[in-house]
Amino acid sequence: MTGRDLTTITGKTRVLAILADPIGHVKAPPGINAIAIRRARDAVMVPFQVAPEHLVAFAVSLRTLKSFDGGIVTVPHKGAMAGICDEISSRARMMGAVNVIRREDDGRLVGDMLDGVGFVAGLGSKGISVEGKRVYLVGAGGAASAIAFALVEASIAHLTLANRTSDKAQDLCDRIRSHAPDASVSVGTTDPAGHDIVINGTSLGMKPGDPLPLDAAGLAPGMIVAEVIMEPETTPLLAAAGEKGCRTHPGKPMLEQQLELMASFFKL
Repeated sequence: MTGRDLTTITGKTRVLAILADPIGHVKAPPGINAIAIRRARDAVMVPFQVAPEHLVAFAVSLRTLKSFDGGIVTVPHKGAMAGICDEISSRARMMGAVNVIRREDDGRLVGDMLDGVGFVAGLGSKGISVEGKRVYLVGAGGAASAIAFALVEASIAHLTLANRTSDKAQDLCDRIRSHAPDASVSVGTTDPAGHDIVINGTSLGMKPGDPLPLDAAGLAPGMIVAEVIMEPETTPLLAAAGEKGCRTHPGKPMLEQQLELMASFFKL
């Protein structure tokens, strides 16, 4: 299949979507469209705003839309779409959510969750391997949970989970152990000392005046401190880590690598 620019959509162009409600904030379509052009694929991603109460009916229509190859699923549809799909990956099943779907030739919808593997791939794109490392992760929400499972799958030595609500961290710890009984995982405090990689998996740092997600006194030279936040590029945590002599890793590589993984999932 030959590629094209975005001004030459034809009857043969394959359609991809991003599903959200609201939709105005999404940033993925330009990235996916650029990948389609680079990979010489005749496909285009467009935004689809679908209200939660209409998602089931909309998914039925997608099964019959022969020019539809797949889509990104984001807030508030990740959990609901996991239950609608005909098949989901094991990691999506563990999360109870999907962030990508693909339409097969027979109309079945297949889902996966690429948030966590995208983050790990983002580290890898900058030469950072997590294998055999002791990792401290702040957060127990959707993004942090996906990252936690991906880290365990990537053979880290130990995972420490910290969260403002310790019960949520313990629940995530228990879910990881149910999936990987041999995983070394524990619930920690705000102190990240003694770890090789420190990750902020929360939204703390996006807004001016946000408190740090952890106690920066525990940071030390030699640590790698990573963010999921993309804006600002240098969060207060990364600034504090830089002052401590840590190597810092911003959130943008996660998005870049996740888009590549998503494009491959769509068979671009």
